[in-house]
Amino acid sequence: MEATAFCPAHITGFFKAHLDESLDNFENLGSMGAGFSIKQGVTTRVKIETKKDQESNFRITIKGYQPDKTDVSEFVLNEFLKIGEFSKKFFDIEHEISIPVGYGLGSSSAVALSLSFALDQALETKLDKTIIGQIAHNAEVNCKTGLGDVLASFNGGFEIRVKPGAPGIGSVEKILTDKIAVIMICFSPISTNRFIKEHLSQINGLGGKMVNKLLESKNYEHFQDMSLEFAKYVNVMTPRMQKLVNELSENNIKCGIALFGETIFSMIPKEDKSRVLEILQNYPDGIIIRSELDNIGARILYN
Repeated sequence: MEATAFCPAHITGFFKAHLDESLDNFENLGSMGAGFSIKQGVTTRVKIETKKDQESNFRITIKGYQPDKTDVSEFVLNEFLKIGEFSKKFFDIEHEISIPVGYGLGSSSAVALSLSFALDQALETKLDKTIIGQIAHNAEVNCKTGLGDVLASFNGGFEIRVKPGAPGIGSVEKILTDKIAVIMICFSPISTNRFIKEHLSQINGLGGKMVNKLLESKNYEHFQDMSLEFAKYVNVMTPRMQKLVNELSENNIKCGIALFGETIFSMIPKEDKSRVLEILQNYPDGIIIRSELDNIGARILYN
């Protein structure tokens, strides 16, 4: 019994958090906002065998970029263990993470969602896709690693999250764009959980207004302008980021800020890729990522 699933990385440009402590289930918590999914992300392979003399009933290994914890994966696995009698099974889980962790690229949601899809396939639990998504969303909210990335990367593409919550409860409006490239540079990580706690009122005041504005324009250049405005307003811009933003602006290149990380992205026509890369290569302390939009979202891989 084995399966492989993929979930794209997701970048949020601005958002409004919904963290009502009185709600008794995680599915209704989340965020409104806007962002996009890219071709890189997390591929998860699950192999299930009969448990022998192993002390634990699972093993989690990571290839590529390394997270500091595996609590999101363990939460997802435990939710599946409640569905059936799997006490005599051993779960060999491998995550291959192709994006830096902690830089605002939604790595934990991609881990949770790819694992949820792979476990459903390998265990033949045949859950509805929205239930698979809800398990991953609940893992993110419970482990305090994110709010809206699961809903977004579940759907893929360039999207506005118009209603908060897990897949099946929250909803997105996808924005179709011409073929564009996405170029990013990641400088250093930022703790999402700490930042949301400290800046919640600021975030929500502007984030909600921006959702309504983008619903009117549905324009990726407008989205990048708003992302920059949002990042400045909630004070995440470092001097290094501001220097690069200024340089891109002087060359008439639009960009935005990934929340939350010291990461700058530029969504541009494909013919402008080389102009952006030329500028970014002057910043050797950053990790450069070249990509395109992933319009499919999380899925099982058949190979």
